[in-house]
Amino acid sequence: MALEEGVDYRAIIKTEKGDITIDLFEEQAPVTVNNFVFLAREGYYDGVTFHRVMHNFMAQGGDPTGTGSGGPGYEFEDEFSPDLKHDSEGTVSMANAGPGTNGSQFFITYGPTPHLDGRHSVFGKVLEGMDVLRTLTERDPLQSPTYLGDKIVTIEIVEA
Repeated sequence: MALEEGVDYRAIIKTEKGDITIDLFEEQAPVTVNNFVFLAREGYYDGVTFHRVMHNFMAQGGDPTGTGSGGPGYEFEDEFSPDLKHDSEGTVSMANAGPGTNGSQFFITYGPTPHLDGRHSVFGKVLEGMDVLRTLTERDPLQSPTYLGDKIVTIEIVEA
């Protein structure tokens, strides 16, 4: 799949608790956005949980195993833009286990997290739904193995 040139992409993360609308940065992070759009359109995220939620830090999802170690079976390189920083709440970025280990997991910040700049690829920004993000139940997959986390029903991709 390839993104269409000149098209603005948005994602609507439909959760059990409401919707989170994200502006995707397809021009500054085309590989990362293409990956996210592909997985969303394939239904990869349907039923997956926010498996790691720390209210003063971020909410992480995109792992079908719910453990923090799952992914799509492939990895891709980091994609950094000097204009994209973890400088405010609602920053959407790839979760990884080190350089070049991006897959399906992503996170949304609850506030500025500048220590993540140059380590995690920013690819979007929440436009609506921070109130929904704040209602997600805190969860650490290592501490709460029985509670799986709040579910992503689906992620709808909208083209403008």
